[in-house]
Amino acid sequence: MGRKFFGTDGIRGRTNREVMTAALAMRVGQAAGAFFRRGDHRHRVVIGKDTRLSGYMIESALVAGFTSVGMDVVMTGPLPTPAIALLTREMRADLGVMISASHNPYEDNGIKLFGPDGFKLSDEAELAIEALMDEPPMLADAARIGRARRIDDASGRYIHALKQSVGSDIRLDNLKVVVDCANGAAYKVSPTAIWELGAEVIPLGVSPNGTNINDGVGSTSLAAIQERVVSEGADIGIALDGDADRLIVVDEKGRTVDGDQIMALIASRMAEKGSLSGGGVVATVMSNLGLERYLEAIGLSLERTKVGDRYVLERMKEGGFNVGGEQSGHMILLDHGTTGDGTIAALRVLSSLVRADKPASELLHVFDPVPQLLKNVRYSGGTPLDAENVKAAIAAAEQELTGNGRLVIRPSGTEPVIRVMAEGDDAGQVERLVDGICDAVRKAA
Repeated sequence: MGRKFFGTDGIRGRTNREVMTAALAMRVGQAAGAFFRRGDHRHRVVIGKDTRLSGYMIESALVAGFTSVGMDVVMTGPLPTPAIALLTREMRADLGVMISASHNPYEDNGIKLFGPDGFKLSDEAELAIEALMDEPPMLADAARIGRARRIDDASGRYIHALKQSVGSDIRLDNLKVVVDCANGAAYKVSPTAIWELGAEVIPLGVSPNGTNINDGVGSTSLAAIQERVVSEGADIGIALDGDADRLIVVDEKGRTVDGDQIMALIASRMAEKGSLSGGGVVATVMSNLGLERYLEAIGLSLERTKVGDRYVLERMKEGGFNVGGEQSGHMILLDHGTTGDGTIAALRVLSSLVRADKPASELLHVFDPVPQLLKNVRYSGGTPLDAENVKAAIAAAEQELTGNGRLVIRPSGTEPVIRVMAEGDDAGQVERLVDGICDAVRKAA
């Protein structure tokens, strides 16, 4: 059965167009509320959001939907996605909702759902909710309509959890840290937590106005933090995305450090201490071959999944792993949370920096990545990957890379784009193969 609304990370789209309308948000609330309304207790849902202007509209529509089917609503205001997952568990809620389109521009918005255990929903649960969205809502009797209220201490609860994720002996007193919150959900909590641990914090992207989220700042727009780290003489820069479940680091020289290097650092340190579970790391097919070779060299494995942090998480739970993530910066540390948390990952990096007493440029260059190239080809319709010329180009490239590299070709889960990635020891060969496949896709499209 195909998906109608849910993608790889909840429901996402252009606000007031496509799927992301107030009417659809209310239907989501009614359907998800009905799906999780089990037993005779008063049912509760926790709703958080990032800083997009449309968050007010989506939040109000969700509240109407949930209360109409008899669920009480607790609203937190702007908070990171991992904070909502945490509060869903702590408050014994029946489900949690995060209103965010992550690293997308402000015109987009999205809805992410968490079960009572704080984990993102399974494909089966999302399909069941979609089915309920096509049915008449299960409206509550007048006396059973839900209530809604806001809580004031949500930020404090999350800041406490962040600080608890690092050792009690860790102080960041001698570090100067640029913290870029992308004018998003973490604009208060992340700089505060890092400052309370002793660091000198230089805030960036902490003035949201409803339309500037991810605009020239954050983990997908690194020029601003790179310049700031160098000009301020900072030890390190921490760049989060709009909902703060993603982390990219900038070293003291202004060079970026992606999720692969961060995973390598965290996993190797945990392996040394005997706290790494599963014998390795879970990442996606996009992670660099250099990471895989590095982990194998120190006796650890790299297990790959398809793209999407939810698939990484599923494999982590199946295999008993406690470290996983994506090259793009999603970091899942299951000892501390149930979903990606950029700030917790950042605190682990800062802790390692303190303990190692080395500059970030040295500590965070854990392995040498092999040349990797990713290009996108936009298409207007059809299935270009089924074309014979595309299949032939892919087969020839795979044959040429055998034993020396990898090829990953996939359609985007969020837009009409074919993503073509190759990596190998020869940069020229990688570029030639990617360009050849892209040309074949364009012709087919």
